Order: sequence, then C-alpha cells, then structure tokens
Amino acid sequence: MTRKIKTATKANKVRVHKEVMSEILKLSTSSFGLVAALSWNELIKEVVNMYIKPLVGGASGIISLSIYAIVVTTLAVTITISLSKLANKN
Repeated sequence: MTRKIKTATKANKVRVHKEVMSEILKLSTSSFGLVAALSWNELIKEVVNMYIKPLVGGASGIISLSIYAIVVTTLAVTITISLSKLANKN
C-alpha cells in the first residue's frame, strides 16, 4: 500500500513539474510577445510622425491617430489570420 502511495506521489510531482514548466513557457512567450508589440508600436508611431504629420500639417492629431489605428488593426488581423492558418496546419 505505501508503495502505491509513493508511486502516486512521484507521479503527482512529475505532473505538477510539467504544469509549472508549461505555465512558465506560456508566461515567457507572452512577455516576449508584449515586448515585440511595444517595439512595433513605437516604430509605427515614429513612421506616422515622420511621414504623415508633415503631409497633413498642423491639424494632424486625429488623422495621424486614425492612420496609426488602421495600421495597427491591419497588422493585428493579418498576423492573427496567419497564425491561425499555421496552427491549423499542425
């Protein structure tokens, strides 16, 4: 009987270890994804500031933000669709 308990306990430890490692991997991946998204955010802002604002002029606030929102939304949709197709292949 104690042998069964020891085996069950060892199996639980292995299962918990795998779950913890899986969660750490998910958290790390999410963290790097956030950093990448923030980097893209800064790049897009800079492109809008450098190329759109000079074209539009002084009242470029709403127009620049609209262009920025459209670019970010387009990127998000495109990447989501691409990742979904990739996930469905596997």
